[in-house]
Amino acid sequence: MKIVGISGSIVGSKTRTAMNYVSREFSQKYPEVEFTLIDLAEYNLQFSDGRSYLDYEGDTGYVTKTIMEADAIVIGTPVFQASIPATLKNIFDLLPVGALRDKVASMLVTAGSAKHYLVLEQQLKPILSYMKAQIVQGYVFIEEKDFHNKEIVSDDVLFRIERLVEDTVLLTETYTKLLKEKEAKYDF
Repeated sequence: MKIVGISGSIVGSKTRTAMNYVSREFSQKYPEVEFTLIDLAEYNLQFSDGRSYLDYEGDTGYVTKTIMEADAIVIGTPVFQASIPATLKNIFDLLPVGALRDKVASMLVTAGSAKHYLVLEQQLKPILSYMKAQIVQGYVFIEEKDFHNKEIVSDDVLFRIERLVEDTVLLTETYTKLLKEKEAKYDF
């Protein structure tokens, strides 16, 4: 099973900090999972210009192809100006419409206000649905107060991250099994 984590911003540290916890959880509890963390701050990505993702080279080609080869993605995003960052939106724009078909998607959000949970409901979930993802219903919402010195200090948040990883693996295993059973019905 291949799972890709995306730290969806090129600025700030909280989302990357939270995604590091996700990465550790995968490596400790599910060592058989091939987890790759893509921090968009570490890549030089082109803006989408309508080409096929296969036509991009360099960092852009690597990031899009890695996502397309994954069985599941864990999207980590901050909230800026009551929206997802343009760098994350650009990732979705680089991919084809059905890019997330047969993939599981889970979400983690860092925000300065509790009111920003609506960004997931109003912006990110509709994009993932449009791109045909199987969405893990529970997500992790982390506020400013849950961090101290670039560490998560809330036991509740750590528990929710643990649960998010479990749910992502469980839904991916279940969905993969169902797809194989469906394909086995066809005799060609």
